[in-house]
Amino acid sequence: MTVEAFARRIRIVDYGREIEKEITKLEKLIAEVEPLAKRYPTRWLAVKLLENDEDVRRKVDAIPGGLRILRQAEASIARLRNVFGDEAETLIADRRYGFISGVVKQVLQKPTIERLTLSDKIDRVVTNRVLGIPIFLLAMWLVFQFTANVSAPYADWVDSVISGPVCRWGVAFLNLIGLGGTWVESLWRDGIIAGVGGVLVFVPVLLFLYFFLALLEDSGYMARAAFVMDRFMHALGLHGKSFMPMLIGFGCTVPAIYATRTMREEKDRLLTAQLLSLMSCGARLPVYTVFGVAFFGERAGWFIFGIYVFGIVMAILMGQIFRRTLFAGPTPPFVMELPPYRLPTLKGILIHMWERSAYFLRKATFVILTVSILLWFLMNIPWGMEDIKDSLFGRFSAAIAPVLAPAGVENWEAAGALVTGFIAKEVVISTMGQIYVGGGEEEEGPPPSFAEDVKEIVVGFAEATVDTVKTAISLIPGVNLVGEEEEEEEPELIAALQERFTPLQAVAFCVFVLLYIPCMVAIAAFRSEFGTKWALFKAGYLTALAWVVSTLIYQFGKLLGFG
Repeated sequence: MTVEAFARRIRIVDYGREIEKEITKLEKLIAEVEPLAKRYPTRWLAVKLLENDEDVRRKVDAIPGGLRILRQAEASIARLRNVFGDEAETLIADRRYGFISGVVKQVLQKPTIERLTLSDKIDRVVTNRVLGIPIFLLAMWLVFQFTANVSAPYADWVDSVISGPVCRWGVAFLNLIGLGGTWVESLWRDGIIAGVGGVLVFVPVLLFLYFFLALLEDSGYMARAAFVMDRFMHALGLHGKSFMPMLIGFGCTVPAIYATRTMREEKDRLLTAQLLSLMSCGARLPVYTVFGVAFFGERAGWFIFGIYVFGIVMAILMGQIFRRTLFAGPTPPFVMELPPYRLPTLKGILIHMWERSAYFLRKATFVILTVSILLWFLMNIPWGMEDIKDSLFGRFSAAIAPVLAPAGVENWEAAGALVTGFIAKEVVISTMGQIYVGGGEEEEGPPPSFAEDVKEIVVGFAEATVDTVKTAISLIPGVNLVGEEEEEEEPELIAALQERFTPLQAVAFCVFVLLYIPCMVAIAAFRSEFGTKWALFKAGYLTALAWVVSTLIYQFGKLLGFG
């Protein structure tokens, strides 16, 4: 039997996202060293190196090219120690014991009288057949409440910093080099600030989201959630192992697609990947937040929660359709290992939060900056035109608007935003910011000094922190530390949306954003994993699904008098 055939017969234990990431890195390096790849299964060797097995290390070190592998193993061990505060060897052993425990629970019936540990007592509630799913939904609801409402003061602070001091500093620099009052200043105000700035406002929202997801994951609850959701996954024609990629999909579709590699059956892996985009990624959250605040006010959290739940419902529906057509066949059995409960470390949570948010920031820095500049030019060509609708961008958007009109997208601005949303879903809001708001009016009077700007930033951050704490405590029933605030002037983009959309159109638009083709990075990742044919199928069926569902919502809503 060859090494590869032997490796395929080994039952693979899932060591968790962080450890699996390091195993994959080592496997790639091992596969490049032919004497090692031929003699040992690459995964087994990678795990032994993470366990710091001295005998294995000596054998690897003796082979040309082995030093590079050992260095990567040391770096991986150090990173896992930094994230979890424990040695990789201990973490791997915990996962193995958890896997064994899961197998034993599946095949062995224990006597009814046994001593229950604290972990067992917690699991009796958390994994209860009746209470498990409501507890999971409650946990997710709390996460979205913190994400939508508690993060709002920090989002407002970021908005004030970007549209105030940062914008003024850029204009001052342009004046210093003699470009003030030219098209370059317009590009800075109406292109870069209105585009990238409109998206960076939502960085606090994503930081809150990833913080609480990391908290649930590091505590060991997410593994219980996968166990509880096994029955729910069967409703999609899948098993519990599909739960983790779908949960990751709430953060970003791209890593969720790669997370399907842990699934052994190619058919189940492909089905899971086809449904991942219906798990609303974090990039869509800015769209829901803006429309939620604009049309539902204090109930914005409920609105956002409803959109996420609707995506799950659509995943169930499409899963049932696919399982009966393209991916017909029996659902494989599922064995779930339950890792021990751990007290999450703040350092580990912050590392997870930052790594996931950094991907969003990289896109905001490079992709969205490029798109914002390109949009500014498209919106200003031909030069000298007075109405943006006469620009190249306006003409193209107006041409496709009639196709989207039955779905409630009746103005060319919204149609154009959906087009640019293929680049990145965050760009939907930045496009609307550029069209509806631009860079805003110039401030009257002398601009504040640099010291005054710095003071504004520091004081604003302190006030946002206090307001965030008050808002978090106010989530407790019967507690209200926020009080009745004086009604402030609506932000310009929100006011513009309220003029051009009805609440029904806002709902239909958000549903369209939820369902239609994912961003180009996600499509590229899907194509690399499953091929061009399936990537085109995914793009086509999702866009068609978005149009049909949004049209049904909008047209039935009008018939019921909600238009």
